[in-house]
Formats: sequence, C-alpha cells, structure tokens
Amino acid sequence: MIDELEYAKSVIATEIDGLNQLRDSIGSSLQKALEILYKIKGHVIISGMGKPGHIGRKIAATLSSTGTPSFFLHPAEASHGDMGVISSDDALVVLSLSGNTQELVSLLEYTKRFGIPIIGITANDDSLLAKASTVTILIPKAGEACPYNLAPTTSTTIMLVLGDVLALALLKHKEFQREDFKKLHPGGALGKQLLMVSDLMHTSLPLVSIGATMETVLPEMTQKSFGCAGVVDEKNCLVGVITDGDLRRGIAKYGVSFLSQPAQDVMSDKPLVVQPSLFALEATRLMNQNKITSLFVVQNDSPIGILHIHDCLRMGLA
Repeated sequence: MIDELEYAKSVIATEIDGLNQLRDSIGSSLQKALEILYKIKGHVIISGMGKPGHIGRKIAATLSSTGTPSFFLHPAEASHGDMGVISSDDALVVLSLSGNTQELVSLLEYTKRFGIPIIGITANDDSLLAKASTVTILIPKAGEACPYNLAPTTSTTIMLVLGDVLALALLKHKEFQREDFKKLHPGGALGKQLLMVSDLMHTSLPLVSIGATMETVLPEMTQKSFGCAGVVDEKNCLVGVITDGDLRRGIAKYGVSFLSQPAQDVMSDKPLVVQPSLFALEATRLMNQNKITSLFVVQNDSPIGILHIHDCLRMGLA
C-alpha cells in the first residue's frame, strides 16, 4: 500500500527540483523579455492552451493586480474573432510546453504580421512558438511529478513561478507601492489590510486649549462623542488628552472645584498618536494593546483627525 505522506513529499520534491532547474537556467532571454514589457504602452496579453492556459489566466490576474494591465486570450477563441482585442501597443506572452500547439498558429501569425512582440515560454527551442517569438524563454525539461510523466504538474508550476517573476519585476520597475495596491484592491481581506488611518479618521475633532477650564472641556467632549478631548497649545500642537478616566480621577482629586480647573491640570500628557499614513490594522493593534478606544491623528504635531475603535470594528479590523 502506498505511503501517502512519503508520496506527497516525493511529488513536492520533484516540483522543487524543477524550480531549482528554472532558477539555474534563467538568463539573458528573461532580461530581453522584461525590456520588451517595460516599454509597451498597452496590455500584456497572455495566451496558452489546456493547463498552460489555466496558468496564463492566473499570470494575467497577477499582472493586472500589480500595476500592469493584462488579460488572458484563449487561442481558439482568438482564431474565431477575438484577434481584434490585440493592438499595436500590446505584447503577447504565450505558454506552451511543446511549443507546437496547433491552436496557437493563427494567433502567432496574426501578431507577427502586425509587428506585435511575442514572448514565448516553452521547453522546445525548435518549436513553432520558439521560431515565431521575438524572445523565447526556454524552461527546463524537468520531469513531471505525474508517475507517468504525462499530467502537466512540474511544467505548469515552473510556468506559474516564471509568471510571478515577470509580474514582480514589472512591479519593481514601475515602483508600484502599497498605496497603488490599495487602489486596485478596494474589497476583500486584502482591501481591509490596505486601509489607512486617513481612510477611517474623523476630522471634526474634540479639541480644547491648554488653558481652557473643565467647564469648557465637558461640553466639547459630550458634543463630539469620542469619550475624550485633545488639548492643544498656542501653536496648535497636541500636548495632552483628557479621557473619561481623567475626568473621574480629576473629580476625585479636586472635588467641587473640578469645573474651574484648567485642562492642563487634568489631562494626560504625551498621548499615543498616529500618522494618517499608518495602516488602520496597525492602529487597531495599538488601541487593543494599550486598552484605549481612540487615537488622535497628527501631522507635524498638530491634530488633523481622530480614529475610534468602533470605526475599525465596523470594517472588521478589530
């Protein structure tokens, strides 16, 4: 009886070996392919038949999500009217292990006729694809993990990783930043991770001057409903914060004269603050770790916003 765990490890080892061969074989052709992709003004069109086609769809999705406009074009559909989506500003990346997939012929002839650069990814340097390509990236003829060496496994893993290489090289070349990710991933778990404090903060702030009496502070706290008030100096720099806890401690200390006390005598100085560019998820962690419910947002020491834990809860961050 087969030992499932040992067999699983052998499959993984086979595919890792293929990736090691890829790592050791990549060279100038990859650099030439990237130089083509760096220059194009249109889309990176990915095509492939069968299992490489499925890999191609994922590569196109990765490119698009990392700042390089891309889509997948099925070679059979292309020969039945979809050639029109290809423009002279585009580049074509074709995946085929053998390089002789017949469904690719019409697509290759069309793109060559209009001078559209073709990047072929294949294991066969004597194939139709290799001969038609502007640049051919040869992948290693590594053994498939399939016991009959038939089902595309190692080869498609190699193609997938090579697609990641292209996408991430383009990402670095374009200096694609976290802020750009946020624009392209507004929804889902990734969108939540990329939310910034500036996206959730309130700009109507509970603020009082350092010399204001508690008789002035209390209405401000009540009206803004954050359970706190920020205390600013004459330069509008945040120097302290007054919370519900500070109120209780102040009443216990000053008794009937509490309302006449200046904010400076009641506030907690050196409050925890955040920058607007901080990720909201990290701000949520800070509030949880410090057992507080609000954070003032500052820029150049001046308060510009306030973030409440309820805002984070509403977005599923806490």
